Amino acid sequence: MGAHINGDVSLSSSHSLACSQDFRFSKHIHDNVHGNIYLDPLFLKFVDTEQFQRLRDLKQLGLAHMVYPGAVHSRFEHSLGVYWLAGEAIHKLKNYQGFELGIDRFDIKTVKLAGLLHDIGHGPYSHLFEREFLPRVYGGYKWSHEQMSVKMVDHIVDEHHIDIDTETIKRVEEMIVASRGTAVPKSSREKHFLYDIIANGRNGIDVDKFDYIVRDCRACGLGCNFEYQRIMQSMRVLGDEICYRAKDFLLDLTLHKLFATRADLYRTVYTHAKVRAIDLMVVDALVKANDYLEISSRIDDPSQYWKLDDTIIKTIETAPDQELRESKDLIRRIRRRDLYQFCNEYIVPKDKLENFKDVTAQDIVCSQKNGAMLREEGVVVDNVKIDLTRGKHNPLERFFKDYESDEKFSIPDDRVSHLLPTSYQDMIVRVYSKKPELVGAISEAFENFQFRTYGIKAQVHNTPEKKKMPR
Repeated sequence: MGAHINGDVSLSSSHSLACSQDFRFSKHIHDNVHGNIYLDPLFLKFVDTEQFQRLRDLKQLGLAHMVYPGAVHSRFEHSLGVYWLAGEAIHKLKNYQGFELGIDRFDIKTVKLAGLLHDIGHGPYSHLFEREFLPRVYGGYKWSHEQMSVKMVDHIVDEHHIDIDTETIKRVEEMIVASRGTAVPKSSREKHFLYDIIANGRNGIDVDKFDYIVRDCRACGLGCNFEYQRIMQSMRVLGDEICYRAKDFLLDLTLHKLFATRADLYRTVYTHAKVRAIDLMVVDALVKANDYLEISSRIDDPSQYWKLDDTIIKTIETAPDQELRESKDLIRRIRRRDLYQFCNEYIVPKDKLENFKDVTAQDIVCSQKNGAMLREEGVVVDNVKIDLTRGKHNPLERFFKDYESDEKFSIPDDRVSHLLPTSYQDMIVRVYSKKPELVGAISEAFENFQFRTYGIKAQVHNTPEKKKMPR
């Protein structure tokens, strides 16, 4: 519903942008979120490579389509969407403050190219590969898809002999990694605001979120009632930062809706209990297959890395090799809906968040009563963090009073609405059983852990008796 409305609005905004630019020599692509997207020849040189086309085989939401069948969109269309919105954002700033900010063709080109290529370093099943598979294999090894995106950009330029100057590539790569909190080189600090357009590490208001929130809501059949067009319309740069007009009360609420919708997506889609059960099983399958297939050995070599995508599961599933038997069994269980069993969950009490440490399978096993026979390998604990992008802090900051003012400031929570949340982070602890017959024992041990840790049973519901019954 709301997503459909956003689509209509974005069609008109695309039209307004089209009226101000010459697209006679551009390739036209019709997107189901933004309408007509136009790719200039330079950007097409990157899109028409096997490395970029690989994004068609990386689902934007990983394994969420196993629960939400419509969530089969890929990082390919998301990347096109971010490219388009990045172009709209930089053109709006140029129209409003172009002379004052010194925005030139180089700035426009690099912002759009960074939007196009910002996710090219993602691995199979996106964040699952980076945040769960690799830590299981390498422990504390530091690796990020942003850093891999930089390597992939260099590889594409070299492999396909793309005629592009080194200063452009340097700026694009700086923009891609900027959201990781790394320092922006001195050479680029004069236009620091450009680095916040794609992925804003300061407050999380960026075109990457504008695209994926609307796109994900539409794919999953969920409502989306925030309008990123209103946010983009009010942008202004003050003190080298992108700020937003505080006098527009509806804009304040729109910004809250941005983060609230993102949090809803995390709770209802990205970290849905069954989605996470499947995630955990796929991670186990990949870890068990890693020694034989050497999946992780490709993460530092872009010439090999681009060959990794979501089809790795099908490769394992159909391989005749005995070495992959355990991984194949797990994938077969997923196909037959014999999933790890969700036992229960609780939200960490607000006064305990400050000193919270991840709960482990060992914690649950050590909480079982005498006589139980639980082992760590049969228990899975999932620590789920949901916030508004800045942990326990309010992400809303950097407003300006009015278009005639040069003053920027943050708005206190009680000046926006008393109906808005007073807490900005949830930590949910979930426990799963790898075998149905262990659900009862694990559920009991999980309750014991809560009493031992908090002095109360923090979970809201009891585990259904029918789930505890041996099958």
